[in-house]
Amino acid sequence: MQYKMIVLDMDDTLLTDDHKISDLNKKVLLEAQAKGVYVVLASGRPTIAMTSYAKELELDLNDSYMLSFNGAIISRVKDDLVLFEQKLTVEQIHDLYDYSVKMNTHIITYLDNEIISETDSEYIEIEKEITGMVHRKVSSFKAYVDRPAVKCILLQDPEYLKTVEKDLIDFMPHLSVSTSKPFFLEVAQLGIDKAASLKLLAEKLGIHQSEIIAVGNAGNDLTMIEYAGLGVWVDNVTPELRDKADLIVSSNNNDGVAEVVQRFILN
Repeated sequence: MQYKMIVLDMDDTLLTDDHKISDLNKKVLLEAQAKGVYVVLASGRPTIAMTSYAKELELDLNDSYMLSFNGAIISRVKDDLVLFEQKLTVEQIHDLYDYSVKMNTHIITYLDNEIISETDSEYIEIEKEITGMVHRKVSSFKAYVDRPAVKCILLQDPEYLKTVEKDLIDFMPHLSVSTSKPFFLEVAQLGIDKAASLKLLAEKLGIHQSEIIAVGNAGNDLTMIEYAGLGVWVDNVTPELRDKADLIVSSNNNDGVAEVVQRFILN
């Protein structure tokens, strides 16, 4: 099979634990693009927190794309052109806030390239570190969030958040719910996930799903792993998902992405 696209989750997949692209991963991804293969980043991150990595990999020079906010936005790297965007309504965000209060979780959303919350939390600090974004703590979440936003995240202790996830899926079946990290429960408009946006992008580019490789590590990657012609986990995949991919490669800290590229694209 001649693959035409490789789609990469970022945190805990492409990036090492210190949020860097390894020299080997960068080298082989540049080589893949030189062969005409699209390299696409697909992350729960906001667009602004992906751009520097995309440009480090020269996605702008190779006319490629990013799926940000778990696929709620598709954008072209070279000029920030938005091909697709789907937001939560204000009512939905306020309902999620009320639910978070009831369930004793923290909640954040994103407006004007800032993280918005009413509370402080060690988990919000992690999101600040990952994204490099400013955290705006407001006195009233519902008063401040007065317009649509792309997604919300509920944040709490991982074991408890598993219970919340099951409850939320039942309580709000009209929304898309997935886990990106054990303490991040991501919520977007129904139908929004990485596979749905990947399908839109692939169709635009005339690429069949059998010609796509997807690499990830977590629950919010599962749909694209199942959609792609070759679905790959890195070794640090969430344990209960290990049997859901076609292949498992080395971990994010051991150049797992490079292993895939060398084996299935360069060789």
